[in-house]
Amino acid sequence: MDSIKMKRELEKRLQSPERTFTYDKKNDQLRIENKKTGKGITISLPGIVGKWEEQKEKAIDAVVYYVEEGLSAMVEPLSLEGHEKRIFPVIRSTSFPTVSADDVELLYDEHTAETRIYYALDLDKTYRLIDQKLIDKEGWEKNRLKEIALFNVRSLSTDLKRDEVAGNIYYFLNKNDGYDASRILNESFLKEMEQQVSGTMAVAVPHQDVLIIADIQNDTGYDILAQMTMSFFASGRVPITALSFLYENGELEPIFILGKNKEKE
Repeated sequence: MDSIKMKRELEKRLQSPERTFTYDKKNDQLRIENKKTGKGITISLPGIVGKWEEQKEKAIDAVVYYVEEGLSAMVEPLSLEGHEKRIFPVIRSTSFPTVSADDVELLYDEHTAETRIYYALDLDKTYRLIDQKLIDKEGWEKNRLKEIALFNVRSLSTDLKRDEVAGNIYYFLNKNDGYDASRILNESFLKEMEQQVSGTMAVAVPHQDVLIIADIQNDTGYDILAQMTMSFFASGRVPITALSFLYENGELEPIFILGKNKEKE
């Protein structure tokens, strides 16, 4: 499978009289747009080809689902008022665009050197990132949106799966609700975990559908966390960062893990 074959397969699976397809050869990207609204989704083909090598048809199915739901959501009129319980924060990398495809500024806050916080309106099977145009239309202030989103993320389940490797303990949160990485913003949850770990606490959000918390007991623990985070980062539908963070005194500090040593940024 190469990019051209993947492009053809996606065009076949997503074909509709209401859509147009544009291929950007230079960046190896395929854009799918709704003819009426002009809104669409741009996907990077090399990443999908890479996932296809591991997951085969499941990788294509995931992309088709993501595009179908995303395009459907773009057609529906959005409203924040009366839907406060559906507003959540989402974590993205600092390389993620700060403006929408329509050149409207997205609402976001800086988080760490590697991550930003964006805000989304949940639409059941997908969500839409909230932009300045929407809150202006509804007469909302950004602080109101932020407070509601952070309150809502604290209501999400924090059930964890536990694994022990080489004396180190790793906890995984993977609900696949689109907000797994967002749990990193639940301060009370992180503080509870800090009380529970007996070694050094590290946190990772390699992609939006997983949160990893590590109780590091030895140097090998850092190596395992680095390999684990990179693997998740490479396979995630929405990658965030392959770096991990030390959690100390309520602060997240990115760390580079080299061999059996750790270096703070």
